[in-house]
Amino acid sequence: MAHPLHSPILDWYAEHNRDLPWRRPEATPWGILVSEIMLQQTPVVRVLPIWEEWMTRWPTPEALAKEPPGEAVRNWGRLGYPRRALRLHACAKAITESWHGEVPSTYDDLRTLPGIGDYTAAAVASFAYGKSHAVLDTNVRRVLARTIRGEEYPPKATTTPEKRLAESLIPPIGAPRWAVAVMELGALVCTARSPRCADCPVSSRCAWLLAGKPAHDGPERKGQTYAGTDRQCRGRLLAVLRDAPGPVEKALLDAVWADAVQRERALDGLLADGLAELVDDDLYALPG
Repeated sequence: MAHPLHSPILDWYAEHNRDLPWRRPEATPWGILVSEIMLQQTPVVRVLPIWEEWMTRWPTPEALAKEPPGEAVRNWGRLGYPRRALRLHACAKAITESWHGEVPSTYDDLRTLPGIGDYTAAAVASFAYGKSHAVLDTNVRRVLARTIRGEEYPPKATTTPEKRLAESLIPPIGAPRWAVAVMELGALVCTARSPRCADCPVSSRCAWLLAGKPAHDGPERKGQTYAGTDRQCRGRLLAVLRDAPGPVEKALLDAVWADAVQRERALDGLLADGLAELVDDDLYALPG
């Protein structure tokens, strides 16, 4: 049964959707999986060029699986959270070895891949194979929180009631298009900090807007600091390894961060996470 939100959101999407390569008809399940991993906590504008490079170099899981994991980290560039590169490499190996090089088509099978959780499995099953799933990313959760529940923000973690609500809204036909339409509305109009309610196709039905935009009564959402953090230090060290054609001496790593205690802690973290390896005394490299 059609819900009152369906038509206005789908009509808005038909007119305003972005032309993204992983949404085109020729996009492969592998390309869609790569995009979903890259887009986690990273804006589209930063993902686009890296995704294009990856798909040119590694158009299939088998192509990536043949390379050492360090090449995935190297070509991850500066997208951030580089463990995602290792996760994609592990997925490529699993798909090649256990699925004959074809990305699994069902939610349950996708969940067996390394590091693939509920959201990514639902997204790939929906967008690559046309399956009917509740695809709950941050944008979708925010749109539903505002339009249906009258809340400015969704809970920090996805709840069972949220999932049931999303499932109840899945149309009988065109579930994947509905999922991406709501996602796009959250990304472009119903944004976290400055929602453009005047441009929203469902503003007349939005419970949060009709209630006067009550402020969220949960903890304040603060932007993450980066300068001076262990994360920035890890990024500097990883950049040295990524830009080098082979192993680098420890002195080159020492030169990019003055705080020795923080630097050693960050380097130990890279080793523990599998993003770097000690290949000889005082020689470090990307994982081979």
